Amino acid sequence: MTTNNKAKVHTVYKLASGDRVPSVTTILGILNKPALLDWAWRCGCDGLDYKAVRDSAADIGTLAHYLVMCHLTGQEPDTSEYSAQDIEQAETCLIKFWEWEKGHKIEPILVESPLISEEYQFGGTIDFFGKVDGQPTLVDFKTGKAIYSEFFYQLAAYEHLLGEAGHLIEVTRILRIGRNEDEGFEERTIGKLDKQWELFLNCRNIYNLQKEIRRVK
Repeated sequence: MTTNNKAKVHTVYKLASGDRVPSVTTILGILNKPALLDWAWRCGCDGLDYKAVRDSAADIGTLAHYLVMCHLTGQEPDTSEYSAQDIEQAETCLIKFWEWEKGHKIEPILVESPLISEEYQFGGTIDFFGKVDGQPTLVDFKTGKAIYSEFFYQLAAYEHLLGEAGHLIEVTRILRIGRNEDEGFEERTIGKLDKQWELFLNCRNIYNLQKEIRRVK
């Protein structure tokens, strides 16, 4: 069930044994993000508190994602914890999604669904898996100004989660839904992600090694 994401705690992923495992985003958190550092530097140059700007953007992105999920599942959204300005910008994202949706036949199967890999011991939450124009499709929704390389590593992990759960994927897409007119809208259809999956597995191995080293200390 899709709940108010601002109040929702992070999903806890557990194996059938009950052991807790890291999420896709936690594993990829070991990677350096130069675009984020550059953005924080530019905020400083403009006299802005990058933490406040980051938190505001995160609220808008979270709410936009929540509104799209509610639309796909037919639920009534609860926006009571958000500011009027955040709601307005998030609704701009939702309108952009509606415009994209008009050109396609959408048949949801999984919406904001947590999945676990027993084989590789990690978890992740799929934004959307279903049929788009008759093709089994994984769709990941992003808000912001650009599509970054780590998004593809994330999608490679999601593809594996779906495959392990028995779902065939024919198409993988990123929908980048800008929070205002300047940020626009971008649809990217993804090809093979074999190398990205390999990189994700290496990140997983490093994450596990770092965890073991901390435990020894």
